[in-house]
Amino acid sequence: MAQLLGMSIVVDLDQLAETLAEYPFGYLLTIGGEAVKAVTVTATVEDDLVVIPTTSNGSARNLATNSAATLLFPPPRPRGYSLIIDGAAAADGTGFHLEPTRAVLHRPADHSDEALPGPEDATCSNDCLDL
Repeated sequence: MAQLLGMSIVVDLDQLAETLAEYPFGYLLTIGGEAVKAVTVTATVEDDLVVIPTTSNGSARNLATNSAATLLFPPPRPRGYSLIIDGAAAADGTGFHLEPTRAVLHRPADHSDEALPGPEDATCSNDCLDL
């Protein structure tokens, strides 16, 4: 069920599998020390987990000490939405799995075909949809 909140549409995480199917690839972002590691991945949703069938020794090391991770999927079409999924991830022997805590479809407001926010929303520069 979707709910309109200003410039956001909140969508239940149970719709994540359907949304993710529209994104052919993305990036797994993990933190190790003072650096962010990015690895190109594909992903699906199975049993409420995001399954990432990619292995990466550096990402596995990062996740062993800090399970916070983000998946960033670029827009499949020009001026479309990026899909960003935050959660806790771990290596599982065949790749990684991520338990999503939040997902959002995000794009700059100037990529929208609709009018930009009015003066009451002058600080908003993005056009986002929460999942």
